[in-house]
Amino acid sequence: MFGRLMSLARLARPHFLLAGLGLYGLGAAYAVARGAPFEPAPVILGCVVVMLAQASLSYSNDYFDSEADRFTEPGLFSGGSGVLVKHPELRPLAIRIAGLLTAASLVLGIVTWVTYRYPVEILALLAAGNLLAWFYAAPPLRLAYRGLGELATAVTAGVLLPGMGVLVARHSFLPGDLVWIPPLLAYGFCFILAVEIPDVEADRLATKQTLPARAGRGPGFLAIAACSLVATVWFLLLPGAFSPLDSRVLMVASLIPLAAAAFAALRKPEARAPATRLANYIVVAVAAFFALVDAYLVALAAG
Repeated sequence: MFGRLMSLARLARPHFLLAGLGLYGLGAAYAVARGAPFEPAPVILGCVVVMLAQASLSYSNDYFDSEADRFTEPGLFSGGSGVLVKHPELRPLAIRIAGLLTAASLVLGIVTWVTYRYPVEILALLAAGNLLAWFYAAPPLRLAYRGLGELATAVTAGVLLPGMGVLVARHSFLPGDLVWIPPLLAYGFCFILAVEIPDVEADRLATKQTLPARAGRGPGFLAIAACSLVATVWFLLLPGAFSPLDSRVLMVASLIPLAAAAFAALRKPEARAPATRLANYIVVAVAAFFALVDAYLVALAAG
């Protein structure tokens, strides 16, 4: 029984939950840093709503990707958890858990909307996030199998998660919030491409239409470098646009993923083992950028 529970817990892939939390937290902390009053209860409830949807993605993705995952080995960030490949008897339970998590996210989101009188836009973000999470790999849309997985991930990272944080903290959007969308979209593409690069062979066998599966690992690394450069240049060219943050701090922090991406683009290995190492470095570098920005925002909000 304990082993089964541990296997089910691994399906949630907790390190990916932290990524969603970081993006949601960025939006909430930015709104507070710009003058919104900090209300712990709704911010925490919103966090739970986001985490439930993120966990549902992990369970449903492993379920619908279990055939593709037979062709690869699970890694730190790629290849799924491997649980349903080793324990196919857990598949029915995994998809039921995914459905329950989605339902819980939607119900709790609606309760939060009613309780704190949020604008209807928060329901639109909630519905879009859960739909993208479910249909990332689930039929009939199967976005990742139709060449739309990268776009779905980028929209989630660049708009839905930070937008949810902003709305929960401030109850509205301001025009200045839009300045975050291009760099966050760029880092969303960086993240998903780095996650996809190790699984090129498996994705081709499963007819999964990711960019690296279609074009190869080398072009995948070049695309990551281009997206990282876009984010850095965006911060460099818009001084003052991220007030009260100092955009120079954001630009310096952005050099971390840019350096990792540039190194990988120069090497651009096609072999799986070295490509996986470089892809993992990129994921960690993107995560480091968001950790630094979140810490900076929290410090501004607290001060």
